This record gives sequence, structure tokens and C-alpha cells, in this order.
Amino acid sequence: MSAKKGLHLTLKIWRQKNSKTKGQFETYKISDVSTDSSFLEMLDILNENIINEGKEPIAFDHDCREGICGMCSLYINGRAHGPDTGITTCQLHMRMFKDGETIVIEPWRSAAFPVIKDLMVDRSAFDRVMAAGGFISVNTSGNTLDANAIPVPKEDADKAMDAAACIGCGACVATCKNGSAMLFVGAKVSQYALLPQGRVEASRRVLNMVKAMDEEGFGNCSNTGACEIECPKGISLENIARMNREYMAAMVDKG
Repeated sequence: MSAKKGLHLTLKIWRQKNSKTKGQFETYKISDVSTDSSFLEMLDILNENIINEGKEPIAFDHDCREGICGMCSLYINGRAHGPDTGITTCQLHMRMFKDGETIVIEPWRSAAFPVIKDLMVDRSAFDRVMAAGGFISVNTSGNTLDANAIPVPKEDADKAMDAAACIGCGACVATCKNGSAMLFVGAKVSQYALLPQGRVEASRRVLNMVKAMDEEGFGNCSNTGACEIECPKGISLENIARMNREYMAAMVDKG
């Protein structure tokens, strides 16, 4: 039985020294890539070849490689995380590509996500938005109340868990024509707003997070829905609507 033939690919990869220098695409050839390998494993092999040639390898982010952390974010052939759906870049496999194909690989494109180097971007803007939301003051450890003291409807609990599934990869920002972060912020607001533990600081939280989002330079939402389609965790647009309702209510209470 003959061995399975590997892929021969042309890679057009964005190279950029840092956020202050001008970047450009560079072309690489790679051969005999197994269709069973992941996209990041393919990049690992490419970097080995580049290092063996005495050149500087391509910088890209990665950590868990299990679709949990969101660090591996790449823009591949014009789509956030590549041609598959419901996955992060590390979960993308080379069987999604054809032999002889040209693959264009870029970093996230957003003013709020400046390039660190090559395919790596600085997503600390998300961290600052999260920090602006603060913490919940309800004691959730130690001297906690009985779990049934404050009943939570299952539908609300399910929606809160769905919102909390957001991994903050930034695909919503990268795929939005306006560079909006409203799906991310909406998810982070919703995961607290739907539960009684999050109601104490609800008004302060949404006002501060929306303010921080605007200050970081993210664009406005125009409801195209691209963010939900490309989100690897399928975060619903309902979270944006909920955030808007929470924001309006907070503004009214504020006077």
C-alpha cells in the first residue's frame, strides 16, 4: 500500500518587525505536509526549515493548542481562524486545504490590536476592558449561602454559561469591518448580568466596560453578524442586545 501523499503549499505570510515598522508579505514553499497535521504544526515545520537556513523564524502566538486559550488567532485566506467553522486556529487541520494551494496568513487587523511582531498582536486592550468591569462583591467562597437560597432559572444559567464560553481570542474584532468589540464586551457583561451575583455592580460594570471599550479605539457595531459567524465558541448576538439594554438602564439610573 502506497504512503499517503503530503501537501505542497505556497505560503504568503505577513512579516513585520514591530508595530512601528512597515510590514510586508513574504512567500515560502513547504512540501510533504501531512493532511493530519494541524495548521500550527505546519507552521512549526516551516519554522524548522527557516531556522535550518539560518534565517529568523516567523513569530506567532500559541499556548494550549486545544481551542481553550484563543492565543493562536490568525487571519487565514481572508477568514478569522481559517476556512473551518466553530474552531480556533490550533484546531484547524491541513485536510481543509488542497495540494498546490496558496495560503495567505495575516495577523488580526485592528487599530486596537497593534502588531507585536509578524503574526503576533497585542490584545491587552481586552484585559483593560475586563479590568474596568471590576469584580463581584458577593462572597462566593467560604461563608456562602445555600445554593438554593436564590433560585436561578435554568434558561438564565444556560445563557450565562454560554456567554462565559468566550475565550477573548478577538476573532469578532478581526472579522468586523468596523473593528468592533461589542460581541466580546456583550459576552462579558452577560455572564454576570444574568446571575444574581452579578447584579450588585451591574450598572457600574456595564458603564465602565463600554467606556473602556470606546477609549481603546474599538469601532461601533453595525449589526452585520460577521462576529457571531466567525466566533469559535458561537457567542450569540443576543449578548450585544443585552449589553445595550443594560447600558441604557444604567444611564437612566445614573440620571
